[in-house]
Amino acid sequence: MISEIKKVGIIGAGQMGNGIAHVCALSGYDVVLNDLDKNNLDKGMATIQGNLARQVSKGAISDSEKNKALDLIKPSLALDDMGGVDLVIEAATEHEETKRKIFQAVIPVLHPDAMIASNTSSISITRLAAATDRAEQFIGIHFMNPVPVMKLIELVRGIATDENTFVTSKKFADSLGKTVAVSEDFPAFMVNRILLPMINEAIYTLYEGVGNVESIDTAMRLGANHPMGPLQLADFIGLDTCLSIMQVLYEGLADSKYRPCPLLVKYVEAGWLGRKAKRGFYDYRGEEPVPTR
Repeated sequence: MISEIKKVGIIGAGQMGNGIAHVCALSGYDVVLNDLDKNNLDKGMATIQGNLARQVSKGAISDSEKNKALDLIKPSLALDDMGGVDLVIEAATEHEETKRKIFQAVIPVLHPDAMIASNTSSISITRLAAATDRAEQFIGIHFMNPVPVMKLIELVRGIATDENTFVTSKKFADSLGKTVAVSEDFPAFMVNRILLPMINEAIYTLYEGVGNVESIDTAMRLGANHPMGPLQLADFIGLDTCLSIMQVLYEGLADSKYRPCPLLVKYVEAGWLGRKAKRGFYDYRGEEPVPTR
C-alpha cells in the first residue's frame, strides 16, 4: 500500500484540474495532466504558464521554479499514461455519471496500490468509491477555486476509506502548503453546504425583486465585508456548478430550504453560465461587467 506520493495524475484540465496540476508541480511532484479534448488540454497548459508567470512577476516564485514546475507536467490525451501514478485526482465536471465513467476507464491502467481521489465539491464520496475496485483507497480531496491562491483543502473520507489513505492524503495536502479541514461525507460537505444556500438565497432575493444585481452585491460586499458579492461569486463559480450543488443538497437532504431558485434554473437553461460563458448575472462581453438584471 502506498504511504508516500511521488507522481500525481489529474483527469480534467479545466479550471480546477489545471490549478491542481500547477500547485502539485510547484511542490515538486511529477504530474500527468489528462484531458480527452486537445483544445482543453492546450488551454489548461496555457493557463498554468500564465499563472506561473504572474507569480514570477509578483516575486512569489523565481523564474527557475516556474521552469522546473512546467518541466514536471506531462500533458496527456490518453488514460494509459496514468499507469505509473501513485495518486489520481479526478477533476471533471460536477456530474456523478461522468465521474463514474472516468473511474471505470482509468482503473484498468492503474497500479493496484494507487490511490484515487475526487475533487467533487458535493457528491457522496462513499457512493463514488463504490463505483471503483478500491473503496479503501478512495478519498475526497476538494480543492478551492482558484487553486493556486486558495489555502483550503476539504478532506472527505467515505465509509470505506482506510486510515492509511487518509493519513497519506493529509500528508500530501500539507506538502502543497494547504490547510486541511476534515469533513464528514454529507451532501456538499462544509464549505458548499454553507456557501451555496447563501448564493441561492441571493438569487431568490433578485428573483423576488427585493434588490437588483448591483444592490445585492454591494449590500453583501459593504454590509457583510465579503470580498465579492454573492451574484458575482456565482458567475465566477459557474451557474451550472451552483445549480448542480443545490440539486445535490436538495435531493440528498430532502429539505425545501435547499430548493434551487427558479431563476438560477432559467439562467442555466439559457446557457448564461457566468464568466466562462461571458454572461450570467453580469454581461462580460464589454470592457466592464454590466448587470443583466
